[in-house]
Amino acid sequence: MEEVEQLEKIDNQNENKELIPREEKKYFRVRGFTLWRLFAYFIIYSIIGFIVETLFGIARYGVLESRQSFLYGPFCAIYGIGAIIMIISLQYFKKNYNTLFIGGCIVGSIVEYLISWIGEMILHVKWWDYSKMPLNINGRICLLYAVFWGFLSLYLMVSVNPKIDKLINLIKEKVNTKILQTIVVISLVFMLLDCICTAEALNYFTIRTIKENNIEVKHAEYVDKEYEKIYNNEFKVKIINKFWNNEKMLKTFPRLTVENANGQLISVRVLYPDIKTYYIKFK
Repeated sequence: MEEVEQLEKIDNQNENKELIPREEKKYFRVRGFTLWRLFAYFIIYSIIGFIVETLFGIARYGVLESRQSFLYGPFCAIYGIGAIIMIISLQYFKKNYNTLFIGGCIVGSIVEYLISWIGEMILHVKWWDYSKMPLNINGRICLLYAVFWGFLSLYLMVSVNPKIDKLINLIKEKVNTKILQTIVVISLVFMLLDCICTAEALNYFTIRTIKENNIEVKHAEYVDKEYEKIYNNEFKVKIINKFWNNEKMLKTFPRLTVENANGQLISVRVLYPDIKTYYIKFK
């Protein structure tokens, strides 16, 4: 009984009554969660997302292909970011399953829209397109996947996250806290550098693809200027040819698309038919 009293609740309104170790109370919190725990969520859910997406690719397309968000490492960042935002935000909707479902629809759709927008505006790539789906908004979100986010939020908050919390607490009991914090920091630094490299590589690859295939795009002047800047730099060319060549990029991001001046989406892998974009084909 004394041990229980030495633990504090993750959140006073947490219906799952999940407990966190007492030593975590000295850390800064966001809606009852320490930053260390949120960082751990990001890493764990990014890996889970990679596994889920890989299995989905096998079931949906019959191929084992890359479903990762970054160039290196088994991470699908949209799951990590989405999980953190949903776990924090859905604390406001946990009165019952109905409000939790509606909250999941709203929060999940907002996250999906923002990530899609960032991909298009900053990286000039389009990871998905729902423009042919009914009741969609700019092809970035649609009603069907909003409902999917609602059910996913129920499963996440009621079943999955309580188990993840228990796993984190178990690991904290078995491994020294300083060691765990070091592992988390190293993982986050690696992912940050990976993210920066990925953004650069995707930018180079998109520009190269547009120029090599003479695709007319809305931002043609920017593409021409950046292409000249890139390929007049011998160091950048060596890096691209060695680490970020067409095969590497298509192997890592097999479902990339580019948008032409008419708003039509062109599958990048169609432009390079000699490059195999999957690891194993089952059918």
